[in-house]
Amino acid sequence: MLAAMPPPSSTPPNQGEPPIGGTPGEVAPGPVVRDRDDACPGALRLHAADDGKLARLRLPGGILTNRQVEALAVAAERYGDGHLGITSRGNAELRGIGDHCGNGLAELLRHTALLPSERHERVRNIVASPLAGLDGLGHGGLHSWLRELDALLCAQDWTTALSGRFLFALDDGRGDVTGLGGDVTLLAQGEGAALVRTGGAAPLRVAAADAPRAALAAARAFLAAADAAGTGAWRVRELPRGHEVDLAAALARAGIPAEPAPVPHTAPASAPRPGVVPGPDGTYAVLVAPVLGRVTGAQLRALAGPGREVRITPWRGFVVPGFEERGAHERLEELGAAGFITGPGSPWSGVGACTGRPGCAKALADVRRDALPGSGGLPVYWSGCERRCGHPHGDWVDVTATADGRYTVTARSGMAEQQLPYAEGELADTIGRARGGGR
Repeated sequence: MLAAMPPPSSTPPNQGEPPIGGTPGEVAPGPVVRDRDDACPGALRLHAADDGKLARLRLPGGILTNRQVEALAVAAERYGDGHLGITSRGNAELRGIGDHCGNGLAELLRHTALLPSERHERVRNIVASPLAGLDGLGHGGLHSWLRELDALLCAQDWTTALSGRFLFALDDGRGDVTGLGGDVTLLAQGEGAALVRTGGAAPLRVAAADAPRAALAAARAFLAAADAAGTGAWRVRELPRGHEVDLAAALARAGIPAEPAPVPHTAPASAPRPGVVPGPDGTYAVLVAPVLGRVTGAQLRALAGPGREVRITPWRGFVVPGFEERGAHERLEELGAAGFITGPGSPWSGVGACTGRPGCAKALADVRRDALPGSGGLPVYWSGCERRCGHPHGDWVDVTATADGRYTVTARSGMAEQQLPYAEGELADTIGRARGGGR
C-alpha cells in the first residue's frame, strides 16, 4: 500500500517554472501567506542563475509561427547557451544569457510579435489542447478563444496584478488540459456552450461566445478574493477558506448569462503520443518530443512545417500540422534523425529532468547528466532537490537528488507515495520497476 503523502510545502517555488500542479478540488495547505510579490521570471524580468541569466517566454497555447520558431532559434544561439528549454506550461526558457544581452533579446521578441505587451508578458499563461482542430476530436473554436483571451489580458490595466504563475486552461472538450490544475478553466461543450471553472469549484455553463470574457471575469474575481483575504495569494488554490472566488457574481457583473452545471468527468491528463496523427480534412500532424525537454537551434529549425505553425504542448512536446500523409512520415523520420523522440518506444520517452547543476544553485546533482533512459508506463522525473521544479502532473516516478550524493526513488500516485529502497548499482532497475508499476 502507498503511504499518505505529507502535505506539499507552502514555500514559494523557485525560479524554475513551477509545476502546473493542483489536482482539481485540491486545497492548498493553509493558510498560505505570501509576504512578497511574485518574482517569476519573464522575457524582460531576467533571473540571475548560476549559468547566466534566465528568460521565460510566455507562449499562449504554445502556438508559434514558423517565423517565430526561427526567432527563438536565433535567440538561443545569439543570446543564450544555444538551447531552448520547454516548460510544463508549453512556455520556453533561455538560459546562459549574458549580462548585456537583455535589450537585444527583447528587441528580437518585439520584432516577431512574441512580446505584444511589455506590461503583460508574464501574465499570458494559457495552456490549450494541443491537437485542437487537427484530429477531429473535441469542439471547434478553441483558437478563437485563445486569441480573444490573450487580447483581453493585454488590454486591461488590472490584469498586471495577476502573478506570473496564474494559469488559464482552455480545453476543446476532450479533457486533456482540464486536469492540469488551471486557476481558470474553459471546457468546450456541444451546441455552442462552454463550462467555466475556478480551481476545483463547481463549474458554470455559459455561451461559447462568452467564454473568453467569462475567463477574464473569473480572474478579476480571484484578485478581489485575494485582496479581501489579505494573504497575498498567487493562485486560486491558495485562497483561505471563506474567501472563495464568487464566480456567479462575477459573471453577473460582466453581463454574462450563466447557469450551474455538473462537474465533468475527465480522464487524467496525459500527453499525446509521438508519431503521425491523421485529421478529418486529409492532412496529417507530426508529434515529437525533445530529449529532457531541451532543443538546439538546429532542432528548432527542423520543426518548421508546411502549415506554417508549430505548437508546443504542456508535456514538453511539439505538434507540427499541415502535412500530406507521405510527407508526415518522411518528416517524422527526419526529426528522429535530428534527435527527437518520435515514438512511445523511445528509451527517452517519458523521461524528464529539472535544470540541476551547474545551472541551479540549489541543485544537489547534475541530473541531466545522471538521467537514465528506460521504459515503462509511468513518466519518471529527475529532480536536483526536494523542490522538484517542473515535475509532471498526475502519477509519476520521482527520482530526487540527496545531499549524500545519492537519489531517492519514489512512486507518486494521487496524494500517496511509496519510496523504493535500492542497493548500490540497482538504481536503473528500481526506476524501471517503479515505472512499470512493479514493487
